[in-house]
Amino acid sequence: MLILKEKPTLKDFQQYVDEMDVERNFNKENVIQKCLMLGEEVGELFKAIRKQDGIKIDPNSHIKSIEDEVADVFIFLCAIANRCNVDMESAFRAKEEINKERVWIKANKKN
Repeated sequence: MLILKEKPTLKDFQQYVDEMDVERNFNKENVIQKCLMLGEEVGELFKAIRKQDGIKIDPNSHIKSIEDEVADVFIFLCAIANRCNVDMESAFRAKEEINKERVWIKANKKN
């Protein structure tokens, strides 16, 4: 059984997901399959948020907590990054340096 160390880094999470994929025999799923499953998990996250905010949902839907769905999305992101040889921390830092140089404006609402 895998154990995630106390106070893990992003790299630790990626390594854990990589080992989890092997242990649970998910390592045979390719990046396209993982992307499709990520899409499903994002949809489930949206349903959980709709439920929390009192927006109509299908009463037959089994909806987990937002926490569960965010965790599922994160796991799939790690798995996709692993399959594409992306170090998520390095990618985040590099992208944030680009974003710091961008000019952000508030969009005007149209009635």
